[in-house]
Amino acid sequence: MRPVDSDGAAEVPEPGLPLTDDAPQGASEEPAAAAGTPGPCRCWVCGNSPCGSGASQEAKKKARCPGLGLFYTLLSAFLFSVGSLFVKKVQDVHAVEISAFRCVFQMLVVIPCLIYRKSGFIGPKGQRIFLLLRGVLGSTAMILLYYAFQATSLADATVITFSSPVFTSIFAWIFLKEKYSPWDALFTAFTITGVILIVRPPFLFGASAAGTDESYSVHLKGTFAAVAHAVFAAVTMVIIRKMGKSVDYFLSIWYYVVLGLLESVIVLFIIGEWSLPYCGLDRLFLILIGLFGLGGQVFLTKALQIEKAGPVAIMRTMDVVFAFIFQIIFFNDMPTWWTVGGALCVVASSTGAAIRKWCQSSK
Repeated sequence: MRPVDSDGAAEVPEPGLPLTDDAPQGASEEPAAAAGTPGPCRCWVCGNSPCGSGASQEAKKKARCPGLGLFYTLLSAFLFSVGSLFVKKVQDVHAVEISAFRCVFQMLVVIPCLIYRKSGFIGPKGQRIFLLLRGVLGSTAMILLYYAFQATSLADATVITFSSPVFTSIFAWIFLKEKYSPWDALFTAFTITGVILIVRPPFLFGASAAGTDESYSVHLKGTFAAVAHAVFAAVTMVIIRKMGKSVDYFLSIWYYVVLGLLESVIVLFIIGEWSLPYCGLDRLFLILIGLFGLGGQVFLTKALQIEKAGPVAIMRTMDVVFAFIFQIIFFNDMPTWWTVGGALCVVASSTGAAIRKWCQSSK
């Protein structure tokens, strides 16, 4: 059995080094006549290979930067938010078709990367089932998210989807045996409170406080799509975390775009909604959706490979802040005081998670 690192992913042993310390005495030792002179790889102080102090220094060199995973998550949130803005701008193309175009553009970028990195297109035998699940569930979450953006406002759809940290923390606790501490519960509570204040559901705040201009049926469909996206996205995060570093992140994205394209084509064939964009601006938006979506996927996958699923999901709530900024700038939709209060709750949750992780890594 291969050793397991602190992130739960199997380490690849260094060539030429034993996997265990259970070798019989004398099997790897020098003859007694040469015992006084250590070999080229032995330490003059302790005579061991490798030296304990040298191994300690090597471990320090390989230690990752504290908070790097959270930084990757923040950058991913920004890229996803810009992509969401372009999805909202494209109103004459069905959400499933947007997903298909995004998968095509991402595929054109991922294929050269896989060839350059020599990762293959199938993946390790023991991880293929997880790659298939990651592709199917991830692409389904993408379609649901795009539909939610088109059915509701950019800000409302974004904040509804960020009930995802609740599901992620629970799934990671159940399937990955990750610790669910009181701090995680507190940050999750702040996130849920922020989402409720921003969305202002009519059954809690009344129809006037909700302030939605869409018809109730369309708004309800968008809400259900956003909640379903949150569930599928949470399961996808846990699956990526389960695979860890044993799978190249471009290979994970490859399964995502291939299965997403296949799923989108099947759905478009069933509903009969295929149509080409009418103007050049919409076509440009579709290209940018694919590029920004790819960038967000790369950084999110990298973050999940070096960070626990719960903190990554909570940090991704910064998407909410970006969504409201874009809504003000590009749609002239000023937030209410309810929205400001909800945004503060979400920012407090994300900031608290980042500070806690930084302190833990610095110990």
